[in-house]
Amino acid sequence: MSLSDLRNRLYVVIFHSDTRGGRRFDIILLWLILLSVTVVVIESISSVRKDYAELITGAEWFFTISFTIEYLGRVYSSPNRYKYIFSFYGIIDLLSILPAYLALFIPNLQYLRVIRALRLLRVFRILKLTRFLNEGNVLMLALRASMYKIIVFITTVITLVIIVGTLMYVIEGEKHGFTSIPVSIYWAIVTITTVGYGDISPATPLGQFLASALMIIGYGIIAVPTGIVSSEITRMSSSALQPCSNCKQLVYPSNAKFCPNCGTKQAIIRTREAPTSSVPPSK
Repeated sequence: MSLSDLRNRLYVVIFHSDTRGGRRFDIILLWLILLSVTVVVIESISSVRKDYAELITGAEWFFTISFTIEYLGRVYSSPNRYKYIFSFYGIIDLLSILPAYLALFIPNLQYLRVIRALRLLRVFRILKLTRFLNEGNVLMLALRASMYKIIVFITTVITLVIIVGTLMYVIEGEKHGFTSIPVSIYWAIVTITTVGYGDISPATPLGQFLASALMIIGYGIIAVPTGIVSSEITRMSSSALQPCSNCKQLVYPSNAKFCPNCGTKQAIIRTREAPTSSVPPSK
């Protein structure tokens, strides 16, 4: 077998899940990812780490070497190596093996191997769950369309907590725990998000009144970003988004002439109007 034939065969097995070999490869890969993430989680338990240190270390290096070989195989067999390396999955594949090698020089960095869990997103492609991918694209487009509104909203909230935090610092002072304006801003953030740790609380009547007003405002603020994103999702769901003929990404708006992702010209699909009846109404 020549090197070109070997490369083509590796490409079919590694990148195509619609073949028997490719499907088996992806299923084995998913199980390895699940087991490796489980080992990382179990390793964080001190008693388990102490009793099974050698076994855990051996399992971790087995998974790391396996994923390294898989990553090199993807780079070698990919028709466009540059495109794969800098793609979403290519970056995730690289980040899943880097912490293990960097942990040799930086302690405790090996726990970042839980990023391998992101590789489980391949299950949607393997199991042909394209409906979930399309719904994910709709959500991503809705978040992108809501970005400027959310930025304005967050800016308003930040301004509010700075003002309220400063007022609380002036009202309560250091003797009630508000030792500085940053600490008071921290209290305002905890209060407006209705988290309420309780580590700092106002003691004066005016401070308690201001805190009560901020709590009530917090309940209304929580609903704002949810409403913004929900309205965008509803608007996009009702606009009959069409997938791009080239990259298969959903095109928004649906009547766009070019795909915003790859720039391919889109064929505008026009719906026919229902023909009107030529029969005159009965008298």
